[in-house]
Amino acid sequence: MASKGSGVNPSKSSTAPSRSALPAPDVQRFRSRLGEFLDERDDCGRKWADSQWGVYAFYDFDGEPIYVGQTNEQLRTRVRRHLTNQRTDAVAMRVLDVMEVAEVEIWPLWHLAEQAEGGKEARDQARRALDSYEYSAYLKAIEASKFKAILNEKIPPVSPRVEMRPSLRFSLVSEADRRELGHPDIRIARRAETISRLSDVVRERGEVSDGLRRVLVIQAIRLAFLSAERLAYVEGRPSPSPTAIDSLELIGSVLSDEST
Repeated sequence: MASKGSGVNPSKSSTAPSRSALPAPDVQRFRSRLGEFLDERDDCGRKWADSQWGVYAFYDFDGEPIYVGQTNEQLRTRVRRHLTNQRTDAVAMRVLDVMEVAEVEIWPLWHLAEQAEGGKEARDQARRALDSYEYSAYLKAIEASKFKAILNEKIPPVSPRVEMRPSLRFSLVSEADRRELGHPDIRIARRAETISRLSDVVRERGEVSDGLRRVLVIQAIRLAFLSAERLAYVEGRPSPSPTAIDSLELIGSVLSDEST
């Protein structure tokens, strides 16, 4: 017997559905939360994500930092493009699994947008300052990571470390979705699929960056640790230490891009 569920047999519908109704329910809920995040306002009444210049970071279901980036085209635009699969490099190259992003943090840099309006020299200074903020956020993420490595294919330009501006950190998943999508077996399967897709990119393109191959190793480290954690749990043993995997030995330093 055919299912009578909504949307199962669209040929019987007299009108086309709205585009927003097409994604799966969990994707719709994720994008709804993303919309709430992008509309959050600061104490001055400004929407945090409306800042043209800024830095952002993504975190997984364990609160582990997984990606850091910068933008001068507006935080709202860049973050939404990442998290709705609109062909950013990180997503298109299978570096970043959107469904592994459980939290997002942004650092609006309103002052840099104002500074950049002062001419070419001022704009160049603003760009260098943006690099410093991104590299500082990157170092912060590396220090907070249990593996001392995150999924950036390109390491930000080495720049003077600066004190970060106020940030907004927001959960993009509901508690119900966190329980379901954050289940270790689901995450293990998704991570294995991500590695498979990423390795296909490497195989098909052949001539890829050293950074992309580094990310492949980091994803494998993350998969191995999550799988080991799950095994220890089902066997009633203590969770393994992240230091059981020597990331530095496997991937080398992640503090500068030696290939550039």
